Amino acid sequence: METLRLCIHNLLSFQLSVIITLFQWLLSGLPLLPTFKRPFPLFVPFIDAYISLLFRFSNLSPCTLDLDYHTTIHFWAPSHRRFNKPNLVLIHGYGGDAKWQFMYQVKSLAKSFNLYVPDLIFFGKSYTTRKERSEEFQAKCVVEGLKGLGVTSCSMFAISYGGFVGYRMAEMYPEMVEKVVILSSGVGCTKEQKEQQLNKIGRDPVELLIPAKPEDLHVLVNLSIYKYNPFRWAPDYFLQEFIDMISRTYLKEKQELVHHLLSDHTDCKWPLLNQETLLIWGDKDRVFPLMFGHQLQRHLGPRAKLEIIKNTGHAANIESPDSVNALIKAFILQQS
Repeated sequence: METLRLCIHNLLSFQLSVIITLFQWLLSGLPLLPTFKRPFPLFVPFIDAYISLLFRFSNLSPCTLDLDYHTTIHFWAPSHRRFNKPNLVLIHGYGGDAKWQFMYQVKSLAKSFNLYVPDLIFFGKSYTTRKERSEEFQAKCVVEGLKGLGVTSCSMFAISYGGFVGYRMAEMYPEMVEKVVILSSGVGCTKEQKEQQLNKIGRDPVELLIPAKPEDLHVLVNLSIYKYNPFRWAPDYFLQEFIDMISRTYLKEKQELVHHLLSDHTDCKWPLLNQETLLIWGDKDRVFPLMFGHQLQRHLGPRAKLEIIKNTGHAANIESPDSVNALIKAFILQQS
């Protein structure tokens, strides 16, 4: 199934890029508009609207909650909550808002769970005027938003940077979080390990995680994806639209989040979790290599297990979604 989806994805990516290129060429060649330049994004909003429809067809509706006078958090939450289904929170990482990162999860997982999909603070429509940039603050905001939506218990699936937030959420609110699934996250890395990995990658982490130009985005995608590059055929102006619309909002604040994540404080105080925990890793992960998955499993002890997806990189949620979704369902729905 994933092989077929990959072939179709590559074909559609190529066809879409050809259409975009031809359309751009036609617009730029209009005799009445020889110097035509788009005053606003054209292609990415269309795709963003399509993903929003995908979420709506998965029984999800957007909502915004004011947590206080300083902080607002945006969620995709069930349009009609089913009380015979467990609650599952999806926590995204860097690389866009929640919609773009969970587009391959919501349709499948919504069949088994009431999904709650927040945009973390400074992503999407979530923001704060407070100065906190910690993962603990992000976790607190997610939980306050969930409580505002009437959620008293849930399991959690978190990816990459979201894994740091999700781990803190499970630690701080054990009475709420029942089971934990973490995908390819550097939780528990030491300062030395971070420095070694950054040296191996050879890029400034802020430039890598918050790309400013198409070349930067290509580097990030090539580092995160093993099987294929979803932007392989995309023209540069499409990539720049994506960067300007998705990645460059709240730029200063996102940079501060990266600096906080890389600071010394994250080296310590990662207590054992009380919850059963599933770790999912791609065996070709070049952002947080598989050794970090084994290290985190050893730290968590017998209540954690590690599942490895073959021939998959860091972004397994995009590259091998069928495998990821199946692992999540099997783990959370099994009787404890």
